Amino acid sequence: MPFTTVKNISIYYEILGEGPRLMFISGTGGDLRLKPSVFNSLLAKHFEILAFDQRGLGQTDKPDTSYTMFDYAADAASLLEELGWKSCFVMGVSFGGMVAQEFALRYPQRVEKMVLACTSSGGEGGSSFPLHELLLGTSLRERAVRMIELLDTRYDKAWQTTHPRQFKVMIDQRVKRYRFAESEPGRAVGARRQLEARMHHDTYERLPNLQMPVFICGGKYDGISPPENLRALCGRIPNAQLEFFDGGHGFLLQDPKAYQNIIDFFVQE
Repeated sequence: MPFTTVKNISIYYEILGEGPRLMFISGTGGDLRLKPSVFNSLLAKHFEILAFDQRGLGQTDKPDTSYTMFDYAADAASLLEELGWKSCFVMGVSFGGMVAQEFALRYPQRVEKMVLACTSSGGEGGSSFPLHELLLGTSLRERAVRMIELLDTRYDKAWQTTHPRQFKVMIDQRVKRYRFAESEPGRAVGARRQLEARMHHDTYERLPNLQMPVFICGGKYDGISPPENLRALCGRIPNAQLEFFDGGHGFLLQDPKAYQNIIDFFVQE
C-alpha cells in the first residue's frame, strides 16, 4: 500500500493512469476507499492522477493537533516533492478546492493549470456551508437528511414528500457512508480537526495574485458552495473561466458534460 511520510505524518496516496500529470485534492470526508473515486471517472483515461487522503482523513495520519490551511497546502507540496513531481495540473473539489487555492498561492511554480470545483474563497467572497455545525453533534439520520437537502437544493421538503421511497434510499446510502470506518482509531478527532481548519479558510484578498489558467465550475443547485460564491471567486482571479452544470454539489457525477469540459480545459493549448 502506498504510504509516504511528509511533515511528520504518514500520507496514503495512489497514482494511476497515463498522460499529463494531475494532482486531485478531494473534499471533506475524502477517503480513497470510498467508491466511486476520481480513478473511476473520465479523468483516469486522460491523465496520470495523483490522489491522496488528506491529514485527518481516510488512511492518512490524524494527529490531535490544530490543523491549518497552510498545513494542508504544505502537505500537498511535500508529497509532490517526495514523488519527484516538479509541477502538474491541479484539481480541487469542495474543501479540496480551498486547499488548492492555498496551494496555488503559496507554490505557484508547481501549478500549470487549476480547476476549482464547487468551492468558495471565504472572506468577502462568501464561505461554504458551515459543515462543522452539521457534522458534529447530530445523529447520523439527521445529518443525512440535511446533507441531502444541501447537496442539491432541488431535494427540498416538497420533493421529499412526493418521493418518499427514493428519499429513504438516499438516506440509507448516506448513513452507510457515514458509518464507513467509523470505528477506526482517531477518525472522530481527524474529522473534527479538518473541519476546524476549514472554518478559517480565506483567500479572497490574495486571489488576484494567481496567474495560472483557472477553470471554476459548480452545480446550479448547490447549497454547500452556492453559485454566488463561485461568481465571487471567478471575479477575483485574473482571466478565470466559470461554468455551471446541471446538478448540485455532486455535479461531477450528475452532468456528463462536467468532466469532459474539465478535460478540454486541461488539454487545450
